[in-house]
Amino acid sequence: QVQFVESGGGLVQPGGSLRLSCAASRTIFSIDAMGWYRQAPGKQRELVAVTRGGSTNYADSVKGRFTISRDTARNTSSLQMNSLKPEDTAVYYCNSVPFLIDAWGQGTQVTVSS
Repeated sequence: QVQFVESGGGLVQPGGSLRLSCAASRTIFSIDAMGWYRQAPGKQRELVAVTRGGSTNYADSVKGRFTISRDTARNTSSLQMNSLKPEDTAVYYCNSVPFLIDAWGQGTQVTVSS
């Protein structure tokens, strides 16, 4: 079973940028779609970005600010986040879409605050 490990989070001021990285414990060649999810305090986990084949899709709340990428050869995925807002504060996770229940990592905390 694949496991994912996220990194790259931190504290950033509004308007700033962060790049999150996700490493898989084994090949993701067979995974059709990869996604980034986030969970803010007191809220349900939500899918914010998906990459499938050569296409990408984003939640309306992050469209135009976030960019998802995938490197199948390196078994990694990244999420470039620009123009960050306080409401982007959350723990961010990567997983397949639909997600694999046993593949969740610890996530990486992103805090957007002045």
